[in-house]
Amino acid sequence: MKIENRLSPKVFFTVSCLSLSLLAGCTSYEPVPKSKCKSVVKHAKKILADFAPSNADMLKDCNAASDSERGCIMAASKKGHIAQCY
Repeated sequence: MKIENRLSPKVFFTVSCLSLSLLAGCTSYEPVPKSKCKSVVKHAKKILADFAPSNADMLKDCNAASDSERGCIMAASKKGHIAQCY
């Protein structure tokens, strides 16, 4: 006798929706407005330490970034996290 190992369509749909919502939750950040760029740069400098570019370059990049990208930087706690924001 052959046993098929299939998920029911209902279970597959539920798992798919849950996976997509978790993925979306991991990639969306609380938006940070351009007016908070000084705080964003200060936070990024703290994380990047010696690897941080100049303040002028970071402010220019911050002003050009989207609200979500600035939110990503504010949520970052490691250098690698900041690299994933762009």
